[in-house]
Amino acid sequence: MAAHKRITAITNRLIERSKPTRQLYLDRLRRAADAGPHRTTLSCGNLAHGFAACAPAEKSALAGDRAANLGIITAYNDMLSAHQPFERFPELIREAAREAGGVAQVAGGVPAMCDGVTQGQPGMELSLFSRDVIAMAAGIGLSHNMFDTTVYLGVCDKIVPGLMIAAMTFGHLPAIFVPAGPMTTGLPNDEKARVRQLYAEGKVGRDELLEAESRSYHGPGTCTFYGTANSNQMLMEIMGLHTPGASFINPNTPLRDALTREATKRALAITALGNEFTPAGEMIDERSIVNGVVGLHATGGSTNHTLHLVAMARAAGIHLTWEDISELSDVVPLLARVYPNGLADVNHFHAAGGMGYLIAQLLSKGLVHDDVRTVWGQGLASYAIDVRLGENGTVARAPAPKESGDPKVLSTVDQPFQPNGGLKMLSGNLGAAVIKISAVKSDRHVVEAPARVFHDQQDLIDAFKAGELDRDFVAVIRYQGPKANGMPELHKLTPSLGVLQDRGHHVALVTDGRMSGASGKVPAAIHVTPEACDGGPIAKVRDGDMVRVDAVKGELTVLVDQATWEDRLPADADLERNGFGMGRELFAALRANAGPASEGASVLY
Repeated sequence: MAAHKRITAITNRLIERSKPTRQLYLDRLRRAADAGPHRTTLSCGNLAHGFAACAPAEKSALAGDRAANLGIITAYNDMLSAHQPFERFPELIREAAREAGGVAQVAGGVPAMCDGVTQGQPGMELSLFSRDVIAMAAGIGLSHNMFDTTVYLGVCDKIVPGLMIAAMTFGHLPAIFVPAGPMTTGLPNDEKARVRQLYAEGKVGRDELLEAESRSYHGPGTCTFYGTANSNQMLMEIMGLHTPGASFINPNTPLRDALTREATKRALAITALGNEFTPAGEMIDERSIVNGVVGLHATGGSTNHTLHLVAMARAAGIHLTWEDISELSDVVPLLARVYPNGLADVNHFHAAGGMGYLIAQLLSKGLVHDDVRTVWGQGLASYAIDVRLGENGTVARAPAPKESGDPKVLSTVDQPFQPNGGLKMLSGNLGAAVIKISAVKSDRHVVEAPARVFHDQQDLIDAFKAGELDRDFVAVIRYQGPKANGMPELHKLTPSLGVLQDRGHHVALVTDGRMSGASGKVPAAIHVTPEACDGGPIAKVRDGDMVRVDAVKGELTVLVDQATWEDRLPADADLERNGFGMGRELFAALRANAGPASEGASVLY
């Protein structure tokens, strides 16, 4: 079906806006691709170093350009449950590459930190910048110029965006992203949230809280709620960078291993040495980016991608804006209810039809572009499938189911859970911000209340415990932006604000920090730009100022007399403590050079 008129109009506008930077990018990419495989241009000493540890047959193959060499970029570590399964993947990939007549080498490892571990801790202030560090680390691995194609092993929050930036930077090479899959279902996410709120109120102790958390996060694989990590997997599939159906298969299963072997062989099939050359930077274009944004809205995905998608697109010379994202949200209906936007987890989502069903629904009304290139060699319709384990341990696919396996989890475009994606842009005299309202009740979409200003999330938690916040208010948490302290997520606020809302108070959050994919039932205007540390007007808010967060009209305003507002000076904050400890001193240059949230909060673009 032809693309929806408004989708087409927004895409065309994006193409037009991006022409100068996209053309420069493509020119550079094509010059690199035209040079062909590069090992024969290396000196004998270079090449000998490059394959010194290989088996004799692999050395013979790599001595010329007869066999393709696959570079593995891995974010494996033992601590991240989502990444621990990657320990086995290099050997699976090497074996599959040999079967296909190629060679595979780990080109490099990249750091991978867990926001769940660092939440509310000093290390969280490195999290956002780890995305750009990952891109640079992957670039170092690929700079050896030994490879004809690449696979990227990553799942979680900043890792996939960082790897995607690297894949676009080395866009003359094919790239396939290989996920590890979600952990099996544990304690239901709504029960976990209930225990967290009870702990915040002092009604259960640390032992009960740790037991609930351990039953929720209980094994290898991605956390099962629909946060940034699982939004990443959705994006890679709907943008055509996964093989079809790869996103949500559990780790350490025969189907997961079969998909990994298949991705390896496909990566080797699409090099410049064959007839299906698919350089990643040519494959991903403005239509692919729009498809990613549409998928984000249709699933109620992570607000972090208002940062990451912008940065990922810039790496391919594409100038995506918050306005594009907000306008697409107005067009795209919400088709999925996955926690925190429902009770289901990603395993329930997959069982109800998952990505194949979702893509089929979006294609049926022209809400995504089918005429895109993918690593599978066909358009997006080839991803409207159901994936199973076939004979002899291979991957089998069938058309996606016509009906949802659970209409409470996955609905249709004709009967969506809500008519829009629930991710909106706000603007006003406090600056620009984004808000996710897919899990916020409609009577909370507009909050007007006095401000209570804090410079640290712990200060709000202390005020809550002291009984100072039992009323309507808008929490203004500032000096949390990229330049101030690396823009940490502020999820420690969620239980306290949730308790106050449950008590009947009208509360909202306004911050130049982040709340991420787990943004839930409390309205939160996040990523406020300009940030306080960069001269943003949020620095001028005082306790008691009336603040209006209006997700209906898209307004973020402080209701202060204009002359008074203009004469008011910004409040200072003591940022010295943000500069040291847990590695923060190593990131001073990144904080100083970070771009605004509206442009991806990147130090690279």
